[in-house]
Amino acid sequence: MIFAANFKTNHTRATTKAYIEALKEKLVAKKSEDSVYIFPPATALDSYAGDFTLGVQNAYTVQNGAYTGEIGLEQLEEFAIKTILVGHSERREILGESQELVAAKFAYFKEQGFEIIYCIGEPLEIREQGDSAVLEYLLAQFEDIDTSYENLIIAYEPIWAIGTGRSATTEEIENTHTALKKTIQKPLLYGGSV
Repeated sequence: MIFAANFKTNHTRATTKAYIEALKEKLVAKKSEDSVYIFPPATALDSYAGDFTLGVQNAYTVQNGAYTGEIGLEQLEEFAIKTILVGHSERREILGESQELVAAKFAYFKEQGFEIIYCIGEPLEIREQGDSAVLEYLLAQFEDIDTSYENLIIAYEPIWAIGTGRSATTEEIENTHTALKKTIQKPLLYGGSV
């Protein structure tokens, strides 16, 4: 199994390190062989080195340069980061990242050999239209995305189930995963409130 934890803007360097150490102890105690990915806030990228895959929540499509507030490849290389989230709904919805920008990030980090967890999801108004509408909406998010990329993992996260206290039902998740797997044969995660 694959487990991924996106801390967003939660946790400090100290609490990130404490969380990771506690998680490591639990997994060692359970003799877990699961793949675990941690996406801490950018300020905590240096908080851990070990058995988990450490990834970045966002980066820009440059080596370095005059891009205020962004992280470039040069900074990621300093931390030996080779995994990135691309297309997260909060970046699309809150920060206005277009499919064009999302596809550019995907292409750039694919070219750099990164493992990419590509996020897709639908808002409640699409979910309420039924499974066909959901699938159409989700598949549109693969425009200009190379779904044959060997280092690709898909994270399906219904937007309406992120931080709202409402979770997708097992049936909704299974139906969506089944439909997606008919089109895209990549590892598929569920993201959102659990």
